[in-house]
Amino acid sequence: MGLASVLLVLSPFTQINTPYPSTAYLKGYLEAKGVHVGQTDLGIETILALFSTQGLGELFAEIERRKGKYPAKVRGMLANKQRYIDTITAVVAFLQGKNDPLAYRICNQDYLPESDHGSQNEEELEWAFGTSGLRDKARYLATLYLEDLCDLIRETIDPDFGFSRYAEHLGRCASSFDEIEEALQKPFGFIDRLTQPLLEKHIAKSKPKAIAFSVPFPGNLFSTLRLAQWLRQAHPDIPILMGGGFVNTELRSITDTRFFKYIDYLLLDDGEDPLFQVLRYLDGAIQKEELVRTFSLDENGSRVVYQDNPAYPACRQSETGFPDYEGLPLDKYISVMEMANPMHKLWSDGRWNKLTLAHGCYWGKCAFCDGSLDYIKRYEPNTAKTLVDRMERLIEQTGEIGFHFVDEAAPPALLREMAQEIIRRGITVVWWGNIRFEKSYTEELCDLLQRSGCIAVSGGLEVASPRLLKLINKGVTVAQVARVANNFTGAGIMVHAYLMYGFPTQTAQETIDSLETVRQMFELGLIQSGFWHRFAMTAHSPVGLHPAEYSCRVTEPPFGGFARNDVQFEALSGCDPELFSEGLRVSLYNYMNGTGFDLPLHKWFGGMKVPRTTLPPNYIERIVEE
Repeated sequence: MGLASVLLVLSPFTQINTPYPSTAYLKGYLEAKGVHVGQTDLGIETILALFSTQGLGELFAEIERRKGKYPAKVRGMLANKQRYIDTITAVVAFLQGKNDPLAYRICNQDYLPESDHGSQNEEELEWAFGTSGLRDKARYLATLYLEDLCDLIRETIDPDFGFSRYAEHLGRCASSFDEIEEALQKPFGFIDRLTQPLLEKHIAKSKPKAIAFSVPFPGNLFSTLRLAQWLRQAHPDIPILMGGGFVNTELRSITDTRFFKYIDYLLLDDGEDPLFQVLRYLDGAIQKEELVRTFSLDENGSRVVYQDNPAYPACRQSETGFPDYEGLPLDKYISVMEMANPMHKLWSDGRWNKLTLAHGCYWGKCAFCDGSLDYIKRYEPNTAKTLVDRMERLIEQTGEIGFHFVDEAAPPALLREMAQEIIRRGITVVWWGNIRFEKSYTEELCDLLQRSGCIAVSGGLEVASPRLLKLINKGVTVAQVARVANNFTGAGIMVHAYLMYGFPTQTAQETIDSLETVRQMFELGLIQSGFWHRFAMTAHSPVGLHPAEYSCRVTEPPFGGFARNDVQFEALSGCDPELFSEGLRVSLYNYMNGTGFDLPLHKWFGGMKVPRTTLPPNYIERIVEE
């Protein structure tokens, strides 16, 4: 086709241990259509440029040039700057898996500057990692070292910096574009000046006729707009496209024309069709009216218009092709370890090839979920043969046998078929993914999944309360979750639980009882990891669409023309979730580290008076023994 190439860009920052899969999915699809595709993960490239001998040298010089009044921790790091500069290259290489012997020096604790993060007490480290976990212990200490440098950047030159996000607050709840537009008027900063030359190199290499940014999260939005702002100056003739998860959930109602000073085409939902059609339009092959799920400005530049050609045949899962990671620096991603918990570390440790078993969610009824949006409501599974074909192709391309299935919820029947196909072909893989705690996960099925390479699953226990699980239409019970988790752990598969508090009408008693349920499940070893999410009402969920049915009312101001997803609301009954946030967080942290099971629940909440649990101490034990 006439459009010679498109450059797909993952904006800073996402994960630093493995590529976010969006650009690899799109590259595989588009190249099968005859488009030449370049791709770059500017997040990892910026991190590597920053955490290098040259990068840290420039960072410390910039900090000292500003002559700020810094706290004692920053002054201490500045005094130690040469130690950081001298050690950074070796530490990053160690976290990339390239020089394991450095673990011995790191664990001596006189090689790296002492950290304020986490525990460096020798007895506590010995308890967490044992005498045989030298490499993990070293990775933990090296992670603390990087976190100190991250804090230094935030406290001195850029408060918006983070390893996996940038200026996230600007992307969250940004009903109006005003605050973002104001921030964009400021001069380019230190991180901008690192990122821009990296993008310039990719433009020079691939000579794209269009650049498409993938923006999966709020923490990717501002860096994307900063790069687009720079592109307008440096390459004004290159059209700029944007899509991704943040766009799909937040920008579906956009009317503010100011956004389109930076982005020419805004694409909704699965990117294959809208991106291909925009490229054809830029090539002159179709008319603008034939675009698919695309926002842009009208001919006068005075109004946002939306095109969605109903006659265009939608791309099916069987047609998406093979993900293609060519062009991404797969050997340079950084595995970090924030805690010793072996389940919790999967998200930040190791290089995982990411795949999708099925489009959408086969359940799709949870009250808190975006069930009205395409990425949830349109369920379309792949076949087991297609999935294992893709696994074998990715192993051949990347050299990695690890797979993370990023579905909303993996279908049990498809997992069975995939496991049987993996075993039939005799291939060695390691995999994990999201599930629902369905009765289908019998001891027999869990054993089959383990034999095929499954090491872990994550799933929603959510509010962990019989009444509330029914209210949110989760489709599972506490007893069912306990039994299924027991089947997984009995097969040697680790379990992570997604937990929720603050759902409308939830009482203090229900909150404490849910904590007791979680405590017992951890103590019995049914789950190994978890995370408490505070309920957030989203515009596209059943709660957001029908708040009165859940005893709450919307209190948000009028829509400002830019983003709308998180909805401000007032619960008409129930407890104040803010009172429980810290206690739930601290207790869970202890449970994940194997401690605190004997501490009475009220002790986690300081001096706050909380009700006693109504659950017997053997509540979960009785369930799994039935």
